Amino acid sequence: MTAGSAACANSTAFTAIRNFKKGPDMIGYTTIGVNHMERAKTFYTDLFADKGAKVVVDMGRIAFIGTQRGEPMLAVCEPFDKEAPNAGNGGMIAFVASDKAEAETLYHKAISLGATCDGEPGQRIPDRFYGAYVRDLDGNKICFFVFG
Repeated sequence: MTAGSAACANSTAFTAIRNFKKGPDMIGYTTIGVNHMERAKTFYTDLFADKGAKVVVDMGRIAFIGTQRGEPMLAVCEPFDKEAPNAGNGGMIAFVASDKAEAETLYHKAISLGATCDGEPGQRIPDRFYGAYVRDLDGNKICFFVFG
């Protein structure tokens, strides 16, 4: 692939993602491993309290956080194999923000809840992608982003 065709492909991909409208559900939930369930549940429910997040289902070693059943959720769990959870290298969960101000607010709220910076809020791709990155209390990388 030439540099020109790569740029075109990237432009096409960003246009398709930016114009995405809710359609058939694809993601029911995504799961991250944690060391301390109560701490993780508190972190994520506090972080997304303004969006109405709560623990929707709690089954002991796994809890689903979201707004209601049937909507995408984040699951926090103690690994089934009883081994230590490990944050993936290259893995990340990206949470959409309504605008740049909300991305910054979520970033600063996560930091205040004990997350660590993994990339301060800023424009990553001119006129296309704005993101803010943190590591949660267990080292999982999360992003708050907006296209544009």
